[in-house]
Amino acid sequence: IPQVDPVKPSHPLDEAIAIADEALTLIRRDINDYKCVMVKRERVNGRLGELEHMYAKIRNRKVVDGKVVVPFAIYLYFVKPEAVKGRECLYVEGENNGKLLAREGGLKGKLLGVLPLPPEGLLAMRGNLYPITEAGIENLIVKLLEKGHRDRKRDECRVTLRDNAKINGRLCKILEVVHPVRRAYFDFNLAQIYIDRDTNLPIRYAAYTWPAGKGQNPEPHPKDEE
Repeated sequence: IPQVDPVKPSHPLDEAIAIADEALTLIRRDINDYKCVMVKRERVNGRLGELEHMYAKIRNRKVVDGKVVVPFAIYLYFVKPEAVKGRECLYVEGENNGKLLAREGGLKGKLLGVLPLPPEGLLAMRGNLYPITEAGIENLIVKLLEKGHRDRKRDECRVTLRDNAKINGRLCKILEVVHPVRRAYFDFNLAQIYIDRDTNLPIRYAAYTWPAGKGQNPEPHPKDEE
């Protein structure tokens, strides 16, 4: 009797994982670099920070036969809030001894000049949950896939896909994932991924932790970025 591989049972996350897989293939195949305005808000050590706006130039890593032929690179220029205005950061994979180059805005930047910093060191990570090496759309998709495959092993998950949103005038689909019951192995109560209808790429990710009390709304969780 021929062996038949068992069919994996369907899971609410299957559609979300398929969408992310398609987006990852697209960006790795067709997109070399891009410019954008990145908006970031994170909860660090229990404190929800201000919205940070920065101009970003990002070059995607290109891999051929398992070898990196074009390294990942990212440049950030901070626009607001005032406390970080004028700050610049540059990271190029494999260069500058693995360090990012940073310069503060204003007088402080003129006095200190360019500082080489370990991307995951204390200074570079001050006020951040994730290092600059994990920024960009491709890295976001990779992280979402990691979370999706991990959470697929669990139940207690609801997934909906809606087609009625706009981000800066661009039409988007919203992929919404809910873990209704708080568990130690779940990172969030509610996550929303906004997918641009023209490019089929995610342009905003927001995650919320469980409400502080009954009847309250979910609270902004570690990362809210677009």
